[in-house]
Amino acid sequence: MDLQIKEEGNYKFIDEGQGEVLLLLHGLFGALSNWNGVVSAFSKNYRVVIPLMPIYEMPLREAGVNGLVKFVEGFVKLKSLTSLTLLGNSLGGHIALVYTLENPDQVKRLVLTGSSGLFEDSMGGSFPKRGNYEYIKERVAYTFYRPETATEELIEEVFDITNSNSKCLRIIAIAKSAQRHNMARDITRIQVPTLLIWGLNDTITPPQVAHEFNRLIKGSELHFIDECGHAPMMEHPEAFNVVLNKFLQKT
Repeated sequence: MDLQIKEEGNYKFIDEGQGEVLLLLHGLFGALSNWNGVVSAFSKNYRVVIPLMPIYEMPLREAGVNGLVKFVEGFVKLKSLTSLTLLGNSLGGHIALVYTLENPDQVKRLVLTGSSGLFEDSMGGSFPKRGNYEYIKERVAYTFYRPETATEELIEEVFDITNSNSKCLRIIAIAKSAQRHNMARDITRIQVPTLLIWGLNDTITPPQVAHEFNRLIKGSELHFIDECGHAPMMEHPEAFNVVLNKFLQKT
């Protein structure tokens, strides 16, 4: 599915379909295309909106969890979005959690997949090895259960990012901010229906992290997808969509 990227103000985003809003947030090395499977399946019955997170361009002093939450708040206001179903992968899940706690009247449902906020093992916290293509290839493949999911295009994209000093500085600042910003105490206050969709073979936010989210968020539902890593919506889009659809219908 060819997605049309729109621009308004300082924001770039996907906005497909009509109806209830599904607002999707990608992770630290993520892109709008991470959610292609969700857009193609749900834009028939929902309005699917994905802002491009300003991870590589935001002012360095704002590069962190709170800066990204403010960015999402500004985008929601600009587009006059209400009654959100908020979906976040990896760092996007972390942003979704903070946004939900700070804007409880805006969020109707919450969906987390491979979310940071409790624990994450990734290359974001230290300076990535610049110019080492094989290292980047190995780290990108580490995200998935099936290494072939890490396409050459995806590896090239991450390789280019890690070869930029300014982008790397922002990645490190955001990753360190996320590591410091542990959500264990706060997420017990979340009251909206919450779905956790996790890869059973996630090496970055392992299954025990999902169980801990499930324990701390009262009434949350946890679903594992087998032979699946850190980005279930990319690696097993059909299975991901089945679980998501049941949740949306039920709540």
